[in-house]
Amino acid sequence: MKRTLMIEINEHLTIPFEEIELSFSRSSGPGGQNVNKLATKVLLRFDVGTSNALSDEQKAIIRRRLATRIGRDGSLRVIAGSERSQKANREAAFERFARLIRDALRPRKKRKQTRPTAASRERRLTEKKRQSERKKHRGYRSRGDE
Repeated sequence: MKRTLMIEINEHLTIPFEEIELSFSRSSGPGGQNVNKLATKVLLRFDVGTSNALSDEQKAIIRRRLATRIGRDGSLRVIAGSERSQKANREAAFERFARLIRDALRPRKKRKQTRPTAASRERRLTEKKRQSERKKHRGYRSRGDE
């Protein structure tokens, strides 16, 4: 029996590690000589379109809300390179990935349209009149106006 490891996004959604591609490179962050020798920076790629863990509706939501992070090839990219070790960067990338997906799939509240109160309308108009008077007095005055 093959046991697949999963990334838990929330209580209803888990994504198997097989759907995630990791690559490593040299990081520019802290680490002393490790920066020059070891590949500690982690690039996590997740192909949204081919994922079996997500429904079509979830894929559409993720594509819309994370459009700036999804490349032309349709894969979501997460980079982590601020830690000194590859293991810590890998964990940071997984946490960031889970948070991104979780936040993207969180239902948004509908905005209830409200009307300004009478008092707020009055304050706005009063302030407009005051500003208008202030600007009116800024203008050029000829010698006869003084």
